[in-house]
Amino acid sequence: MTWTRKQFSILAIVAITSFMGTFLISSINIALPAIEKSFGLDAVTLSWVITAFLLAMAIMLLPVGRWGDLTGIRRIFKAGVLLFTISSLLCAMAPSGLWLIIFRLMQGAGAALSSTTGPAILVSGFPIHQRGRVLGISTSAVYLGLAFGPFAGGLLTQSLGWRSIFYTSFIIGILVVSVTWIFLGKDDMPQDSQPKKINLKGLIFYIAGLISLVYGSSIIPETTGWLLMTTGVIALIIFWRIESRSANPVIQTDLFTKNRLFAFSNLAALINYSATFAIVFLLSLYLQKIQGLSPRDAGTILVAQPIMMAIFSPIAGRYSDKIQPRYLATVGMTMCMLGLATFAFLNENTPLWGIIVLLIWVGLGFALFSSPNMNTIMSSVDKTKYGLASGTAATMRVVGQITSMTIATFFFALLFSGQAVDIIENKTFLTAMHYGFITFALIAVAGIWFSFSRGSINR
Repeated sequence: MTWTRKQFSILAIVAITSFMGTFLISSINIALPAIEKSFGLDAVTLSWVITAFLLAMAIMLLPVGRWGDLTGIRRIFKAGVLLFTISSLLCAMAPSGLWLIIFRLMQGAGAALSSTTGPAILVSGFPIHQRGRVLGISTSAVYLGLAFGPFAGGLLTQSLGWRSIFYTSFIIGILVVSVTWIFLGKDDMPQDSQPKKINLKGLIFYIAGLISLVYGSSIIPETTGWLLMTTGVIALIIFWRIESRSANPVIQTDLFTKNRLFAFSNLAALINYSATFAIVFLLSLYLQKIQGLSPRDAGTILVAQPIMMAIFSPIAGRYSDKIQPRYLATVGMTMCMLGLATFAFLNENTPLWGIIVLLIWVGLGFALFSSPNMNTIMSSVDKTKYGLASGTAATMRVVGQITSMTIATFFFALLFSGQAVDIIENKTFLTAMHYGFITFALIAVAGIWFSFSRGSINR
């Protein structure tokens, strides 16, 4: 196997940006208790520090994927890296919790531009028999960010305060912007008759639906919360119907209705992230509140899961080039489900070694699922739809992450009565966490079925 200098540069740039985004997400999870004390936030408002980032990504991902196919994926990738870097500096300087949430929205938008187009840039630069390998390397960089984030975030928070995490992200961003502008190059846009426009009518309902669902979940059990969540579901159904009839849709719904491999793989990704993303969020609070650990020590323990992801994702991606990916992905999803069910039994006396073993188990399961699943998604469409497929897959990931946070926030809002995490009783917190993990395990059962039933890649 010999890669050209251009191929190596593309892989390095996409991998570095993948690392940067997940590093920030995982490190901020550890800093949440410090942010809560700094701004005097309650538990539900605190969750918006994470949710705002994800919501902005979810809103942007679908139109960005389609836009990239029409106007150039490299151009959008560069703009995303720049916006992410600038907003990192603004987050570090935020004067209040509200402004931090607003700047996190900006940061999520920047992350959407780069994360949507990154996989598309990769698969367009490598032959089909190497896609699993390079996607596995890129996925490994994602998990290295997740692995390094908790430890570095805990160390920075304990030594220099939570703002130092965003300053660090800004410095890394400056380096990435420089490398990207020098080495990535420009788009080679085909000369064809494809219309250079997107019908954005349905996008209004998509945005309204997501915002209504996420915000509604944060004010449960008020009647307004239930009404907003119902409105959100209706708006998303209207969005789907509009897109099905549009000549220039944001998302091509026929890929879901006529391409079983594409549809089931994306649904499996949605379910996997819905079931697993809030693990770090809940355990970060659990380890610091219930187990009494410092941010640094809590981050050190949480490293166990993403380290397994980083080590085994390239291996799983490589094997998915040789055997049918659905077998690896199904085993991985099953391992995640079993781990989530076991997390539901955590209590004040659970030994730390038991938590580490569970994190290792779930991390291995996630690695076996993620790279083969992404390989299937990108291999199920032709090259003119790489941006759309990449954007759709990223949307499934982020909507899944939002769903996971929404479930956790729902139980916080239901049980905490507007109080902060550090003042509620341990029993109440554990009850909310147990309900969350039981829900996640049940969701993962459906993911096992979609993962196995998707069908096989025709190479």
